[in-house]
Amino acid sequence: MIVKNFTANLSKFYFNLKVSLKQFYQNSNFYNKQISKTKNISLNYKPSPYLLSSIVKYQKKKYKIEDFALETIWQNNLNYEDFKKLNNFFWFFSLDLKSSKKTTQTVINNWINKNNLYNKKSWDFDITSKRIISWLSNHKLTFEDSEDEFKKKFNQSIQKQANHLLNEIKNLSEVESKIVGCAAIILTGLAYKDDSKYLGDGLNLLKKIIRSSISNNGFPKSRNIKQLILYLKYFIIIREWFKESQNTIPEYIDETIYYLGQSYAFIWQNINQDILFNGNYISNNNEFDQYLKRFGYVFKNENKEIDGYAILKNKRIMLTMDIGDSPSNNFSKFYQSGALSFEIVSNGKKLITNCGYFTNIQNKLNKLSRSTALQSTLSIEDHSSCDYKKLDKFNLIVQKGVRIDNKNVIFENNYWKISGSHDGYQKKFKTIHEREIEFYPEQMKFIGFDKLLRKDKSKDIKFDIRFHLSPDTKVMKTQDNKSILIELEDEGWKFNCDNLDINIDNGLYLGIKNSYKENQNICISGICQDVIQTIKWEITKL
Repeated sequence: MIVKNFTANLSKFYFNLKVSLKQFYQNSNFYNKQISKTKNISLNYKPSPYLLSSIVKYQKKKYKIEDFALETIWQNNLNYEDFKKLNNFFWFFSLDLKSSKKTTQTVINNWINKNNLYNKKSWDFDITSKRIISWLSNHKLTFEDSEDEFKKKFNQSIQKQANHLLNEIKNLSEVESKIVGCAAIILTGLAYKDDSKYLGDGLNLLKKIIRSSISNNGFPKSRNIKQLILYLKYFIIIREWFKESQNTIPEYIDETIYYLGQSYAFIWQNINQDILFNGNYISNNNEFDQYLKRFGYVFKNENKEIDGYAILKNKRIMLTMDIGDSPSNNFSKFYQSGALSFEIVSNGKKLITNCGYFTNIQNKLNKLSRSTALQSTLSIEDHSSCDYKKLDKFNLIVQKGVRIDNKNVIFENNYWKISGSHDGYQKKFKTIHEREIEFYPEQMKFIGFDKLLRKDKSKDIKFDIRFHLSPDTKVMKTQDNKSILIELEDEGWKFNCDNLDINIDNGLYLGIKNSYKENQNICISGICQDVIQTIKWEITKL
């Protein structure tokens, strides 16, 4: 134990030392000279801002730059979120083109004067990436009709910021940040055709990201649905930049878009529902669908399972289940301990749900949202199926994950089945959790079997199986206390489990980004005393 603590402390010491040395170097004149190696080159390609409409929320009302308090814009004490928004310049996309070009360029000039030397906050990787994209995409305000001296200063600043991104990107672990950074570097290369460095380096980096971070099925190795959509958006934007600038589109970009698109069609376009697994929360992707249609992207996928997500559906019912392994540690930042958890949608309305992901990592609800107790699955002794460890002050990653075995998906007209088992409780409790869910469409009946398979029965273990309900549902116990009636708008459902206690518990629904609602869940509780115990439950439409 002493040796282990010593090793951990030593590792922490060297990590902090490395960070301190890096910060010292980046604040030095040596680093400034390194990233200031720029060329006197011209802006050749000027990208259209509407290509960013998949990631930029365009408001009906456009603002004139003159409406902002420009005298104090860089002097206000802002919280970090507002600071990011100000310094990434994505607010430029909300400006009316009738805004004063001179004023807009003065704002940029003032920023360059104030931030010519690297500083940790305003030169943050994400902020810098978006700032490059915004400055170049809003060229009608930021660059056109400007004086030669400003043009030179603008071009040099873009190159300097891109140089910083190239230096930093190899040290990043966040894949989404890397993709946005690559997009900014590639755009710099397309915009300044006289320097092939940025385009070549950006494309090589993008190739590495594809190989290391995206599965053969076109799903992020994190299994995070939000990341899937973000990756697809940025890859399409990069492709459209190539197309608009009349450059040859690399084949691997087309190939990556195809596979990401296949996964997107499977996870969203086929169902038009947000399934709340592994970092996901409610968001409307209809606008993105319109973007795809406008630019001629069509994706189709009729598979029933991709990368551990099983989705079975007809016109009335949808059953989804997580039958995938937990991602490797370095891709597990958003993973929730919901192995074999499931959701049911009836006529477009969520009946059984997981509770969703709370995105604010500084809030205790983030850690709670990752626990097995907030997923519609079985937990043992109030433990989660995964163990987590701290990556840094706030972020958690999986320390010990789960492996899924014996997975099976059957989809026939009159019979559906999804099944699998996981080893998340094997080490602590010498127990395997096995789940099988059947659905009979003609009867509108779900039958579930949760099995606990133990190596021995020397010690009793407590288990809970939770079925989280949409906040829109109403529930009540029947008089015999053996069943629970569920009302979902104009539908009625009945839940029953003959052999064990079933209760209605209060809970939290976190499906809306960074907010929560009270909801209720049905909980089957019991003590496992045998080597094999099977818990059978049913959900039937009335």
